[in-house]
Amino acid sequence: MRDIETPTVVAEPAKPTPVPPEQDKRSLLPTWLRKILLAVVAIFFFILALELLKKGAGPLGPFLKDTLGIENATNTLGFGWLVAYGVLSGSPVAAIALSFFDQQVITDVQTFSMITGSRLGASFIVLFVGFLYYLRGHKRGSSIAIGVLCLVVTASIYLPAMAIGYWLLTGGWFDRFTINSGSQLTSVLDVIYDPILGFINTQLGSLPWLIFFIGIGVLLFSFSLLDRALPEMNAERSAFQGIGRLVYRPMAMFVLGMAVTSVTLSVSVSLSILVPLSAKGFIRRENMLPYIMGANITTFIDTLFAALVMSGPAAFTIVLVEMVSVAVISLIVLLTFYRLYERAVIWILNVIMRDNRTLGIFVAVMLITPLVLLFWR
Repeated sequence: MRDIETPTVVAEPAKPTPVPPEQDKRSLLPTWLRKILLAVVAIFFFILALELLKKGAGPLGPFLKDTLGIENATNTLGFGWLVAYGVLSGSPVAAIALSFFDQQVITDVQTFSMITGSRLGASFIVLFVGFLYYLRGHKRGSSIAIGVLCLVVTASIYLPAMAIGYWLLTGGWFDRFTINSGSQLTSVLDVIYDPILGFINTQLGSLPWLIFFIGIGVLLFSFSLLDRALPEMNAERSAFQGIGRLVYRPMAMFVLGMAVTSVTLSVSVSLSILVPLSAKGFIRRENMLPYIMGANITTFIDTLFAALVMSGPAAFTIVLVEMVSVAVISLIVLLTFYRLYERAVIWILNVIMRDNRTLGIFVAVMLITPLVLLFWR
């Protein structure tokens, strides 16, 4: 019996899946344009947050001085350090410090030390990111160690820089380099934000502390928008593709750290990039030191802008002194005794990472130290 031939069925070409209306609308705008629009929105909320912080900071003076007992620069150093732990970032804390200075709650030296504390607290975030990588199965030495390294390098640069900054501020060496934000900018901001601030003040005028905390929330929201608007940085793209040619050049890594942080506007982001780089074996620990130094300088770019918007020339001088002080110490290390410094930092790192007990002691010290500074008399 002859087999019956089965007719050949020619499959029709698959029809394209219809794009949902939301995706179709988004596709009408190029990625670069969406990022620009998102950055504009982020800057709008960033300035709004600064204005809210400025309006709500004044009444918090008695709380800081009477309840917390903040009296000196040591106390504000610990306070900024602790608050950075709470918000998982240093830049919002620096903006809060400027709002306190604008309302004369703290002095210029206390503002300077609070901003320094915010950067020390921000470095702890890298240790947290490293711990998450360790939980995902990466080696302990190549993940958590980067967070410890960032903390050690940041502390070893920023603490000596405080002495230089104190000398520059109290001596008035940078008073001639003030920059005025200009009456035109102030007038434009007043036109845009006065109606919003007036409405908020009408609703919450009797609760100024609530205005301050709303400002913190808006500030964190603006930074999250800005993170989405900025170019993406990871260990396998952009500047990091050719990192093998740079890692053995301290000055090149120093400049790279400055450049990446200038783009991301966050030292927590730019330093956290080091965790996957180390975990994948792209870079050794000792080669990261100059990168961290550079990142710790340009992280103040957003704070400089906040100083001009919020408090004008005096606050700008404080932030400028912070940048110059950190840059001076970093360049002295890089140009004079870098190899000795490198060996000392790596030795400290090895001692801390020797076992879980010493690592636990180090983390405990990092958590307790800002508390001790906050209540130091």
